[in-house]
Amino acid sequence: MQAPARPPKLSAPIDLERVRSLFARPERLRDADFLRREIASRMHDRLQLVRLAPQRVVDAGCGGGGDLATLQKSYAAAQILGIDASVPMLRTIDGQGARGLNRLIGRLLPAKSGIDLVCGDFADLPLAASSVDLVWSNLALHWHPQPDRVFAEWRRVLRTKGLLMFSCFGPDSLQEVRSAFTDIDLAPHTLPFVDMHDFGDQLIETGFSTPVMDMEKITVTYDDPAKLLADVRALGGNPLNTVRKGLLSRSAREKLFAGLEKQRRPDGKIALTFEVIYGHAFKPEARLTKDGEAIIHFSPKPPKR
Repeated sequence: MQAPARPPKLSAPIDLERVRSLFARPERLRDADFLRREIASRMHDRLQLVRLAPQRVVDAGCGGGGDLATLQKSYAAAQILGIDASVPMLRTIDGQGARGLNRLIGRLLPAKSGIDLVCGDFADLPLAASSVDLVWSNLALHWHPQPDRVFAEWRRVLRTKGLLMFSCFGPDSLQEVRSAFTDIDLAPHTLPFVDMHDFGDQLIETGFSTPVMDMEKITVTYDDPAKLLADVRALGGNPLNTVRKGLLSRSAREKLFAGLEKQRRPDGKIALTFEVIYGHAFKPEARLTKDGEAIIHFSPKPPKR
């Protein structure tokens, strides 16, 4: 008998429509792409430690497609699918080696080498079960309110022994911005990012095997607090449904800048911390049938000599 499904966990009151609107203006996001590129490079270094020859790779939440060429270079014989919910972001990729934007890809589309673009929700992929060998996701997972639901969907599309590799921000990210806002109000102005260990637990609960999680902190420094805040907005802004309506008042904005100025280091720079979580896990062989019955594998004994 199958156990009842657990209710999804809400990591934060994220408004997905607001997330889409924040990412609907690619020109606002380019200045902060340096961080995505750096983290993608570090993810790629980790990926090189895994022996993998995928036929189909999915970049879940591919954004402006910065990782697609790297994935294609690593797996030249594979079909690389860039999937994102923002059409404006995907249109910036079109014509740069990709085969075009499809709003829906056939569920039984055979794998073919090269890059294809798909407009879709990475928590509800328009792909058949067990049709993907590698799910890659760089700095996208934390924009979804139910990461355990996302993990379950990624597991669904992975083939047995397929690999999930992702990165996202952790709880210590943007701590300087949160501190600067304390003189204004007590409302949340950044995401309450999920802890690395909670992600590990969710991976196990959704059926992944031997998840490996690690974390590092990356500090970016700024001369100008306005540039710091612009990069925070370019990395996704505040997609919470509790966000204040309208712009900050002039006095509140002055307090925010003063709060950042108080944090200048002896070298004159203002720091911005990013806790970056990296995770990877495999989809194991099934232990139960769809009816909940155990699967037992028998191997013949080798002949006696």
